[in-house]
Amino acid sequence: MNSSTVQSLKSFAEFYPYYLGEHANRTCRRLHFAGSSLALLCLVTGLVRGQPLYVLYALLCGYGFAWVGHFVFEKNRPASFKRPLYSFMGDWVMYKDIWVGKIPF
Repeated sequence: MNSSTVQSLKSFAEFYPYYLGEHANRTCRRLHFAGSSLALLCLVTGLVRGQPLYVLYALLCGYGFAWVGHFVFEKNRPASFKRPLYSFMGDWVMYKDIWVGKIPF
């Protein structure tokens, strides 16, 4: 699916199947899961310590792990370059779907 087609998706419900297709590689999904888990840990740590710099650490963990998964293993450009909000939402829905066993880890 090219960039203009991705832009034509009108809702998150239409976007999410595309998003999952961009995460077919198991290692990519695992890196997303690790990055999201570390991002949550950074956010909680920042709240407990009262240090807003941990928000930056959370972003670095979340996007760093995900982008390595895409560029090295999936061999595609992250969906966040095309639809940043839907991609962010997709990250967390996929994270939940992995936790509940709907998507293989």
